[in-house]
Amino acid sequence: MAGKTAYSQKELDELRERLLAEQVELQEQLATIEEQSFATSQSDISGEVSFDEENADAGTFTFERERDLSIENNVRDLLGKIDRALARMDDGTYGICSRCGKPIEKARLKALPYADLCIKDAQAQARR
Repeated sequence: MAGKTAYSQKELDELRERLLAEQVELQEQLATIEEQSFATSQSDISGEVSFDEENADAGTFTFERERDLSIENNVRDLLGKIDRALARMDDGTYGICSRCGKPIEKARLKALPYADLCIKDAQAQARR
């Protein structure tokens, strides 16, 4: 890593607080998704539907399950990003671009406190 964070302790504390609050919220969302998924699966196992209803219900269930899995994956991805941001805070490299080693713009971190790339490198990655 090229540098150390350019943030004051107060700024880091505020950003850590935001990350931890978002982490709790995402963990609650994940628990809710998992509970709903389990409840839906259990009702489908014992579901009593006629032959005509079965195809439509199966299609709806598949769509809803795919949607839930997509949301669950997004939540898990964000939780991973938050964990990595907290680890960077602990090791003193928070706010440093993981690609070029330059400081990440403060406005970017205020918007996305888990960002690990500066705007230039994030744009380059998005173009690939």
